[in-house]
Amino acid sequence: QVHLVEAGGGVVQAGDSLRLSCTASGAIDSTYTMAWFRQPPGKEREFVATMWARGGNTYYSDSVKGRFFMSKANSAVTLQMDVLKPEDTAVYYCAAGRPILSSLRTVAGYSYWGQGTQVSVSS
Repeated sequence: QVHLVEAGGGVVQAGDSLRLSCTASGAIDSTYTMAWFRQPPGKEREFVATMWARGGNTYYSDSVKGRFFMSKANSAVTLQMDVLKPEDTAVYYCAAGRPILSSLRTVAGYSYWGQGTQVSVSS
């Protein structure tokens, strides 16, 4: 079992920055891929960023590329979010799993999820 805990959400204005963190514990090892997803109000959960354990590459959704940056240190990952926009408002979730390349950006590719942290961006 893997346990994920996110922190760092909050209420900010457009153009501001926030840093989210996710700490993993339990039966997690280097074969697990860590990722961030978000769920905007009234919408489905969507992919934000992932660091693929197999290939070592980091992938971002088009909507955050160049503004969000994911990093990893041991069993913790962070998501640095810069130039935030109102459309970034969502509950942000940390995820862990062993997805294949074709499922890296899908909810189904990940087995474990954190409880989520709210990010609200006002215009």
